[in-house]
Amino acid sequence: MRISRYRYETTEETHRTTNFEIFFDLVFVFALTRIVEFMAETPTAVTMVRGLILILLLWFSWSAYAWLGNEARADVGLIRTGTLAAMAALFVAALAIPDAWQEPEGPLPAPLLLAAAYLVVRVLHLTLYLYVSRSPQLTRTLRLSMIPLALASLPLVAGALVGGMTQTMLWAVAFVVDVGGGRIASGYSPWELRSVSHFTERHRLVIIIAIGESLISIGLGAGAELATWWVLLAALLGFVVSVCLWRLYFDRFAPVIEHVMATAPRARRGTIASDAFSLAHLPMIAGIMYLALGIEQVLAILMHHGTADELGLPSVVALYGGGALYLVGRGLCLRLTAGRTALPAVVGAVVLLLLVAPARLLPALSALALLVVALVVQCAVERRYGELAGPLAEAAS
Repeated sequence: MRISRYRYETTEETHRTTNFEIFFDLVFVFALTRIVEFMAETPTAVTMVRGLILILLLWFSWSAYAWLGNEARADVGLIRTGTLAAMAALFVAALAIPDAWQEPEGPLPAPLLLAAAYLVVRVLHLTLYLYVSRSPQLTRTLRLSMIPLALASLPLVAGALVGGMTQTMLWAVAFVVDVGGGRIASGYSPWELRSVSHFTERHRLVIIIAIGESLISIGLGAGAELATWWVLLAALLGFVVSVCLWRLYFDRFAPVIEHVMATAPRARRGTIASDAFSLAHLPMIAGIMYLALGIEQVLAILMHHGTADELGLPSVVALYGGGALYLVGRGLCLRLTAGRTALPAVVGAVVLLLLVAPARLLPALSALALLVVALVVQCAVERRYGELAGPLAEAAS
């Protein structure tokens, strides 16, 4: 049956991720890699905070479309047309990211362009979601979410016009107002989840795409030609980091949280999706990006300086803090999904943070090797004694 471009198709409970949504995810992760490039240009504490603000804004934009695709098929009719427009706006935002804190001058000032693109993505999402909503509760939630978005647009645009540290503070305020207000609105009127399989699959795919893009960043950081054996070793260590991230999420963790969510009461699934996926997956995405940044900095030192040179403190924090963020995200996700305290993940995150001080004194390559050892040990400990042992582990088999 031919479906008009002005129609939409409501998703079924068995709905799965479409190829069109994977295309959307690729644009999103491209924007994330542009944030890594932005932070790598001048890796300072201020730059890393600004990068985090951009990650936060992009993540909750992506998450909004994951919810929309759960309500109506993203590859059909008007939803596809609107999502393509949002993808174009997201692509424009990605192009503007490296100059996001430059002085707003010229015919296309990058900060203002980025702010406008973000608002287009968010407004399109709410408009499309309202168009397909047939539930009074969902319509009420969407209308409530419009209020914080309208309020957040003021500091977002003002920050783009002012620039500097004021822009950083105003954009942080915009994030708190938009996302915080949206979560308050969902507390009064919870989101409704149609398909558990679709929602969990979207998050699995975005994690694996993010890990894959981080590998591409590492490969680009190694250069067109391998300068030395030390560069090759660092690139391989970066590959091991990616393998550890993959194993920590996909080995047993992902099947378990998906099983718990699928067997939860229908009324509770929307809350789990909002908390354990839309919220708790954010630290994992941020952690992957910071790890990619730290590994790129190791490669840059090996290529342009020497094997004895140390990493700067921001780069060490990116490496070990990124790993800690990833573990914290996993622990938080398990807690919000299954109600279990992920003690190995918490301990592993604390250990990584404690290793920042000694790693700061080591040569760059040794600091990366120490991180790899810590992540490999983390994988082994969680495999043997982790929070997924026992009844929950049976769900993954």
